[in-house]
Amino acid sequence: MFTSNPFATLTEVISPAMMQGYIVLMVLLVMGGTILDMLHKKSATYFFENAKKAQKSAKREVGGGEKVAMAVGVLTNEVMTAGEFSNPQRRISHLLMMYGFLMFVVTTAIMIFSPDTTSTLLPQLWHIGALMLAVGGYWFWIVIRVDVSAEGLPWLRFERADLFIVSLLATSTFALIWSYTGGGLGIPFALFILSSTVLFAGVYWSKFAHMFFKPAAAFQKRVIMADGGRENLPPDYDLTDPEVQRKFPDIPTYMGKNPPNMGLCIKAERAKHY
Repeated sequence: MFTSNPFATLTEVISPAMMQGYIVLMVLLVMGGTILDMLHKKSATYFFENAKKAQKSAKREVGGGEKVAMAVGVLTNEVMTAGEFSNPQRRISHLLMMYGFLMFVVTTAIMIFSPDTTSTLLPQLWHIGALMLAVGGYWFWIVIRVDVSAEGLPWLRFERADLFIVSLLATSTFALIWSYTGGGLGIPFALFILSSTVLFAGVYWSKFAHMFFKPAAAFQKRVIMADGGRENLPPDYDLTDPEVQRKFPDIPTYMGKNPPNMGLCIKAERAKHY
């Protein structure tokens, strides 16, 4: 099972061209759903307008070398290692799902578009990817997600917003069951195809488009902080500075001449949310 291509047995009843056509259709559904989501939420419009607005308040020009370094930082921190998650469990779960999904999808496409391949590595990576996806997904769904961990709601509760993660879990689960039962046609295969179709066709109602804007927004934030624009936010004042106290007389009036540094309030609570 672990080293055999589960799609190889399908070629006896389903032509490779039909399977390849299904893959192409899923890609088109993802592209279409993402574009519709962007148009509906006007995400791209907001992003570019916000970037232009921030550029007007910039105090200096950020050089090309700095931008390259920032892009590398975003790639290694926000994208590859999910460094924005303060909750280590959420971070590990996210990485398991992300790399598992990529491994699962890429090997699926390779095995379908190269049906004559005899590689045993591809099926192994396919199964490992599905397992990683399932482990990370179920861990998130049952334990970590904010509905359960912070709001105390039952993990069986389902809303339309959960369509993406549920169909993702169903796809990996039924893929493994289908492979374990020997592949071919049957109920496990039908459920595998149904769940994967719902997954990719339901992109419009998911956070898939968010995956494209997340790195771009992280990069833009670094640029804004580097050029001095700070998104029109005030600088970080030293409240004990006499000049600052003269500028803001309420500080010594209500907090004294030597006010304590209260730190980041966001760090006051243990990280357990999204």
